[in-house]
Amino acid sequence: MSVTWGAGLHAPVGQRVDGAAYDLYIGRWSRLFVPALLEAAEIKNGDRVLDVATGTGEAAQLALERVGNSGLVVGSDIAEAMLNAASPRLSSPRFLAVVSDARSLVFPDATFDAVLCQLGLMFFPDPASGLTEFRRVLRPGRRAALCVISVASRAPMWGILAETLSGILPDHAKTLHLSFALADATQLERMLGAAGFSDVRVTRETRQGRIPSFDEYWPPIEAGIGSLPQAYLALPEQGRLTVRDEVRRKLMQFETNGELALSVEMLIASGRA
Repeated sequence: MSVTWGAGLHAPVGQRVDGAAYDLYIGRWSRLFVPALLEAAEIKNGDRVLDVATGTGEAAQLALERVGNSGLVVGSDIAEAMLNAASPRLSSPRFLAVVSDARSLVFPDATFDAVLCQLGLMFFPDPASGLTEFRRVLRPGRRAALCVISVASRAPMWGILAETLSGILPDHAKTLHLSFALADATQLERMLGAAGFSDVRVTRETRQGRIPSFDEYWPPIEAGIGSLPQAYLALPEQGRLTVRDEVRRKLMQFETNGELALSVEMLIASGRA
């Protein structure tokens, strides 16, 4: 069986993005780390900020509050469908949406005071070239900051699904585990250094959250927003039932009175141009 992922892996080919499903599947966790990401980028009032792989605009929205009325936030994404989903959240004259491949950003050198990338770098075909581009468009002395997911076992809300799908789709195992491809802090530090950044910092951050039940956890996956849900939907009906039952069984270790209590670890890395 083959799976055809859309640009950026999160948006299905030729389909609109269900922003509500994306928020429940990823946003409810990713937003917990955005304040730390913005702190690492040292964003100030009046700054011009680039949010690469902006998705539905979680980081861009908070960045807009930080830069104030004299600042600007540009959200770039390779998938136009993701930018369309971000529009309702970011209907501000101080936000610009730009379709751009992060490996070759469309902006001149030294354009921005800060560059952000929230849960995007690990999906780049060439993360190193992406970091080089971050450095190129950043003004001297300013910082870029990125957030990536830790290892699968420390992000069970996605890790269990990735492992279960990989057992059924072994030929896609590498793609199904891209979410966790940059979980090595030493590797991240070296990559930033190789891209020309100085004063590189990498920290591990953990946040906790609760989902009222498995029946609330599962519907966003059925919506097919994200690389793992897209692979799940490509399975025949019996395969989907098998995956759902197996994921539910494995998540029972986090269940108390029907409620899922989960934690997720992410790495926040930053460097100065």
